[in-house]
Amino acid sequence: MNKSADFDDTASKITEEKAKQRIAELTDTLNYHNYRYYMLEDPVISDFEFDKLMRELSDLERKYPQFVRQDSPSKRVGGAVSEKFSQVKHNVPMLSLDNAYSREEVLEFDAKVKRFLGYAAEENIDYECELKFDGLAVELVYKNRVFVQGSTRGDGITGEDVTANLRTINTIPLMLLKDINYIEVRGEVLMDKKSFKSLNEERLKEGLSLFANPRNAASGSIRQLDPDITKRRNLIMFAYGVGDYFIKDESDFNTQFEMMNFLKNAGININKKIKLVKGISEAVNFFDDIAEIRESLPFEIDGIVIKVNDIKLQKKLGEISKSPRWAVAYKFSAKQESSDIIDIEVSVGRTGILTPVAILKPVNIGGVVVKRATLHNQDEIDKKNINIGDKVLVERSGDVIPEVVKVISKGRHGGAFKLPAFCPCCGSSVVIDGAAHRCMNELACPCQIKGAIVHFASKRAMDIEGLGEKIVDKLVEKGLIKNVADIYYLKRGDLSGLEGFGEKSEENLFNSVEKSKNISYDRFVYALGIRHVGEHIADLLVRYFGDIEGIKKADIEELSSKYGIGEEIGRSIYNFFRLDSNIKVIKRLFDAGVSPYKAEVQSRNENGAVYGKSFIFTGTLKDFTRGEAENIIKAAGGIIEKTIKKKLDYVVVGSDPGSKYDKAVKLNLKIINEDDFKKIIDKIDK
Repeated sequence: MNKSADFDDTASKITEEKAKQRIAELTDTLNYHNYRYYMLEDPVISDFEFDKLMRELSDLERKYPQFVRQDSPSKRVGGAVSEKFSQVKHNVPMLSLDNAYSREEVLEFDAKVKRFLGYAAEENIDYECELKFDGLAVELVYKNRVFVQGSTRGDGITGEDVTANLRTINTIPLMLLKDINYIEVRGEVLMDKKSFKSLNEERLKEGLSLFANPRNAASGSIRQLDPDITKRRNLIMFAYGVGDYFIKDESDFNTQFEMMNFLKNAGININKKIKLVKGISEAVNFFDDIAEIRESLPFEIDGIVIKVNDIKLQKKLGEISKSPRWAVAYKFSAKQESSDIIDIEVSVGRTGILTPVAILKPVNIGGVVVKRATLHNQDEIDKKNINIGDKVLVERSGDVIPEVVKVISKGRHGGAFKLPAFCPCCGSSVVIDGAAHRCMNELACPCQIKGAIVHFASKRAMDIEGLGEKIVDKLVEKGLIKNVADIYYLKRGDLSGLEGFGEKSEENLFNSVEKSKNISYDRFVYALGIRHVGEHIADLLVRYFGDIEGIKKADIEELSSKYGIGEEIGRSIYNFFRLDSNIKVIKRLFDAGVSPYKAEVQSRNENGAVYGKSFIFTGTLKDFTRGEAENIIKAAGGIIEKTIKKKLDYVVVGSDPGSKYDKAVKLNLKIINEDDFKKIIDKIDK
C-alpha cells in the first residue's frame, strides 16, 4: 500500500483550521523526538513511527504551505549540534535521504527521476545499490593524503568536531594510499551486533541504562568526551560517498560505482555488497536478496540505498530541501506487533538500579516468540503512559532487546505504572538518581551483593586474591557470605567441600583476607563501592575529610563544595552514609580488625611545586610505572586527575602518549616530560 496516498487522502479531507493545528502539533512532536534522537541519543519512538509522523507532516505542508512553521523538521537534515564539541561547517551540505517502504513507492521514485530527466517510461536507468547502514553519518577530511578532521553530520550544514574519536576507529585510515590533494569522505559509523550485545550486557551488569539499538550505541560512542571510551567500543566505518574534493586527475570517476571503487583503492573502507543494476526492477530484486540475508549480517541495516549511477545525471537532478532527487532509501518494514501487558516485573541490577520489564502475552515478531520487553525506566513509562493490562505496540529488531514502542489502548488500571518506593530485593528505600531508581543498600542488598563483593575484593580495592567472580558466586549461593563484612568472619573449614577449594587454596585465601586488613584508607573507601566514587574521588575524600567518621558527618553542601567532587557525587556519598545497613556493615568490618591507614603527606610547603597541584599522566614512563608515579604525587600532597581539564597544572608525557596529549595541546596546558617530572619530585624532600 502506498503510504503517501493514505496521508494525501487524509490531508484532502481535513479542514484548514484542523490542518493548522495538526501541523503545529506534528512540528512540536517531531522536534522533540529529533532532540531525543540527536542530543540525548535516547529515542522514545521507533524510526518507523517517526517516519510515519514525518510523512504526515510533509503531506499536510504540501497541501497547506501557508501553515508551515520556520522550525519545521521537514526543513532540517538532522539534529542540533551539541555544545560539547567545537563546530565544523560542511563545505557541501550532508543531506538525508527520502524513505520508501513499499515497492510502489520505489517505482514512483524511478518514475519521478525519468520525468525530471525527460526519459521515456520504458527506458531503464542505471542504478547503484548499497546497504543502508543503521549508524551515525560522519565526514572525514583528507589533505595531501592525511586525515586532518572528522565531524558528525549534525544539522547537515554544521557538525561536531569528533576528530580525536574517529582516529581511534581501525577502519578509518590516517593516510590514504592514493595521492589525493583534498577529499571529503562521507561514511557511516556503526557498531556490529556482537559488540552491541557485549556492551549492553556490560552496562546491565553495571546497572547503567541500555542502548536501544546499535545505532544509538555508535552515536553515543562517537560523541564521548574521552576518546579512550570510543576506542573500546569496536566501531566500524563504511564510506558511501564524497563531498568536496580536488584531485589532479579528475577523470578518476564518473559514476557512483566508480567513485566507490576509487575510495576502496585509496584505502577507504567500503562494504562489499554493492551492486550495479539496470532498471528499477533489478534494484527491487537486490532489496529482496538482502532482506533474506539481513539477520545473518554482522551489523544492523535498515534497508538499501538506490542511487542514480551517473554522476552527471546526479548533478542534473540536484536536491530538494533536505534530500537529493537522485537517491532513495528503500527501508525494511519495522518488526512490530501488538500484544497485551500481563504484568510488570521489577528487577534489581548489581549496582542497585531498578529495571521494569513488561511480561507480555506471547507474540510472534519476525519469527521469534516474544514474552518480555524492556520498559527502561520510570521516565519512559511515564512518557508512554504504560501500565499492566494495556495493549501495546512491541518492536523487535535483530538481536536488540524487544521494547514497548507505544500504548495502543489503555487497560483496567489506567495511568502509568509506578516503580516501588522500596527495593523489591531487600526492602531498603529507593532513591531517584537521574533517570534511574536505585537501591542504595550497596553493601547488603542480595541482588547487589555479588557485584559488591567482587569489587570490594578487586586488586585496586582490598586486593583479596582468590575472591574472583566464580568463587564469590559459590560463596553467596551457599549462604557463606551475605555482605562484604562476612568475608572477615569466615572460619577454617567453612570452605571444605566447596568446588575449587582444597586445603592449600583455603589457606591462601585466609592469608590474603588477613593481609587486606591493613590497607590504605583511600583504597578502603574505594572498595566500599559508593556510587560515582572511583579511586580518584576516594583519594579526595580521605584528603578532605580524614576518615569514615569525617565523611559520614559531612552534608551534601560540604561534600559538593570540595574541588573535584561536585553535587551529583556529593549527593551519592551522602545517601550512602544515611543508610543504617551500610553503616552496620562498615562497623562489622572494623570490628573484624580491618584497620585502614592514612598515607603520610610529605612536603606541604614546597612553594606549591607538588602540594595542591594537579597532575595527569599519559604514555609510558621509563623509570616509573604509572602507579608509582601517581603515588609519589599523592604522598606529596598532589592531586591525580584521570581526564584532561582546563585547570590541570601538569600533563606528564611519556613515550607513545594517547589522546590525552592531543587534548592537552589543544587546551594549551603545561606539558612536561619524564626528566622535568623528576626535577619536580627531587624538590619534595628539600
